[in-house]
Amino acid sequence: FVVSGALALLFRSQSAAAMSLDRLFDRLGRMPFVKIALLFAAGIALTDAFVWPLWFTAGAFVVSGALALLFRSQSAAAVLLMAAGAGAAQLHERPPTAPRGVHTLFELHVDEAVFRREGYTAAEATLAAWRDPASGRWHPSGDRVRLYADSTLALAGGERIRCRGVVRPLAGGERYRRQMTRRGVVGSLRLGQRQILGQLPAARGSLHRRAVERIGRLGLGDEADAVVRAMTAGDRSRIPAELREAYARSGLAHLLALSGLHTGILFVAVNAALWWLPLVRYGHRWRNLLAVAAVWTFVAAAGFPASAVRAAAMCTLLQTALATSSEYDGLNALGTAAFGMLLWNPAWLHDVGFRLSVAAVAGILAWGVPLARRLRTGRRWIDAPVASLVVSAAATLATAPLVAHAFGRIPLAGIVVTPAALLPAGAVVACGALWLLLPLPPLAWLLRPAAALSVAALDTLCRTADAWPGAAVEQSLSDRGVALAYLLFALATAAAWCVEPKKSVHLPS
Repeated sequence: FVVSGALALLFRSQSAAAMSLDRLFDRLGRMPFVKIALLFAAGIALTDAFVWPLWFTAGAFVVSGALALLFRSQSAAAVLLMAAGAGAAQLHERPPTAPRGVHTLFELHVDEAVFRREGYTAAEATLAAWRDPASGRWHPSGDRVRLYADSTLALAGGERIRCRGVVRPLAGGERYRRQMTRRGVVGSLRLGQRQILGQLPAARGSLHRRAVERIGRLGLGDEADAVVRAMTAGDRSRIPAELREAYARSGLAHLLALSGLHTGILFVAVNAALWWLPLVRYGHRWRNLLAVAAVWTFVAAAGFPASAVRAAAMCTLLQTALATSSEYDGLNALGTAAFGMLLWNPAWLHDVGFRLSVAAVAGILAWGVPLARRLRTGRRWIDAPVASLVVSAAATLATAPLVAHAFGRIPLAGIVVTPAALLPAGAVVACGALWLLLPLPPLAWLLRPAAALSVAALDTLCRTADAWPGAAVEQSLSDRGVALAYLLFALATAAAWCVEPKKSVHLPS
């Protein structure tokens, strides 16, 4: 009723409605990868709601592809993309190789992400091998498990453990277990000190592991060291529970999870530092190559989190557009990055970091940037803070349904606090990245106080915002509520794109 009433007010005649729809289709025509990514993701999501054999998916793919080629049918092309997404999800799923519900011996490789809670430690681990209790033979495996260790056991990312225990089925509904199975997680394993037969040190070959160790050699205090490790190397294992909760309630939790903000800061910093390269012969090529290499090295040092990979892909597309002087459409680049990531690993669709990252960037590009341009006055001292607040509000509102669904709260304070946190957050990322690149003792005398002061400013800001009344609204959303919220978001965006924007020029006073 509301949507139809709004459309009736906007389009008072059939000719105006036709012109508005033409503008909408023209806008969507410039963003083909947005439609491709949405249809591909819809196919992956369908495999969570329904179960059917792979041969059915293959048949739907072949038939729809033939219809799309013969009749130039857009509907058949849509079915083709959805079948491709469903097939990718089914092919990525593999049956577990390790037994569940059997008490036996395992050799584990603990993942880099280790989260310490009150009374226990949680992580994901890979089962390298398991021992057959009947024959005594060891069998290789590649299954992943959710690992829960009690307070008697200290886990470290990258270490190898030989233990005894039981891999139990995952708790939760059938849909959740199917999603985790597609990620390769087959069950959960609980450990204590008495179940450990041997602990081997972490492998030093991991770039992420070496980056974490190098940050530790900077010599910061415990809390500052934990924040710098999280923001530059993606290691959140040392962050105290109280500080983690303060960041979550204040709306700054995205700073602790290495995401597009951190990658974007590094991307801008590298391009600014290499501004002089185009002055030499072939310098512009070297600047483009070095900027892209720096971004992907930073993402590799962080362990390739989904949100950072998405940001690195978009930065690569932007750098390519700058190098070729071609047009860069932010939403189309977002769709390209999302489609490429889901094609590589369909399980990323169920990753909270990937969803939040895509939703935040989509909100900024679809609403934040256009509204900031509409509110531009030509006075920089007004435009800069207004644009920061508008962009922050767009990102917060775009991610609010997902945050409410995953964490049961909506941090409203982040709308105001995030713009103020950009400067110290940028300083933390710059100090950490520079130390990873040049770990020289004389440089530590400069970077150590700068990083410590920046972290102190961030911590003070988040604790102050956490103390505000109404900083976070406790609200939980179901799957249907999230779907309805984003459907309304899409309809509102489509209605806004149907309206011809008024062109205005602001002359400097």
